[in-house]
Amino acid sequence: MSGFETLAIHAGQEPDPGTGAVVVPIYATSTYKQDGVGGLRGGYEYSRSANPTRAALETCLAALEGGRTALAFASGLAAEDCLLRTVLAPGDHVIIPDDAYGGTFRLFARVLARWGVDYQPVPLSDLDAVRAALRPATKLVWCETPTNPLLGIADIAGLASLAHESGALLAVDNTFASPHLQQPLGLGADVVVHSTTKYLGGHSDVVGGALIPRDADLADRLRFHQNSMGAVPGPFDSWLVLRGVKTLGVRMDRHCANAERVVDMLLAHPAVERVLYPGLPDHPGHEVAAKQMKAFGGMVSFTVRGGEDAALRVCERTEVFTLGESLGGVESLIEHPARMTHASAAGSPLEVPADLVRLSVGIESVGDLISDLQQALG
Repeated sequence: MSGFETLAIHAGQEPDPGTGAVVVPIYATSTYKQDGVGGLRGGYEYSRSANPTRAALETCLAALEGGRTALAFASGLAAEDCLLRTVLAPGDHVIIPDDAYGGTFRLFARVLARWGVDYQPVPLSDLDAVRAALRPATKLVWCETPTNPLLGIADIAGLASLAHESGALLAVDNTFASPHLQQPLGLGADVVVHSTTKYLGGHSDVVGGALIPRDADLADRLRFHQNSMGAVPGPFDSWLVLRGVKTLGVRMDRHCANAERVVDMLLAHPAVERVLYPGLPDHPGHEVAAKQMKAFGGMVSFTVRGGEDAALRVCERTEVFTLGESLGGVESLIEHPARMTHASAAGSPLEVPADLVRLSVGIESVGDLISDLQQALG
């Protein structure tokens, strides 16, 4: 098997040998019968360590990202925390995007900083700035591309080269693009991070995360910490993500197509000041995005004439777009990042513009989405 959609449906998901069931069962069990002391049947002893439903999901995610193995977690931040505590120690230095996701910034600024980790926001689209920021103590470059919510683009291959020259690792949060549009391991990244809550799950009904490392030694270290820290998903959550992954390809095609139509409308609307979308030729990261992405994604941000009050009114007036946090579900969402997902970055160098609106463009009829935004913009 090599086709993306085929892997999404079949990798790790062989029909059940006992019943022939074509859908992976939900193994709702905490423990397993052992064939004698230490004789594990199929390698399972306790579901914090391993569960067959979770194992099927991990096998599938590894196949989709082109990795050897994957590790599933109870949330995207749980996956991040496991990675950071595995590869970092007090006194280490980390480069993060200067427009990182608010939850990631909070993890560095209010949790890891107290543990003695030094972090530095840098514009990752500027490779010269990244090169200048690297130090002997730099152990990790943390990349998001596209970024949340400003949709900045970073050159994954370029960052990998710089990081590796300095003896650092490159981690890429691939949540916004999904493995259908972008595969960072193939571009030199050392580990891929996902909030599986988003496009992988795709239906706004599960919270989860994942890590897909390149190196077998790093995978073993992460697996140890995954088990030791215990922030693993239950079997039903694993099953929901696996169910969502099956339709990832067709969903992403529709997300991207709808987003492009929405962008065209926003560009022509007099109430819109600026549209942020990597598919636009004048986007500063357009050429890099076109090189490393299959398409430009379903996330769109824009600024509104009239400032914060006008942006808030747009968010409150939509009817098809639901006002809510998160993204990547089949339904369209709208939010005000400065007051919602990125409130934790207020007053910091990562503070987002108050007049910014973020859209997660769903797979509804695109005419309804356009009409809804037009009436909300007034």
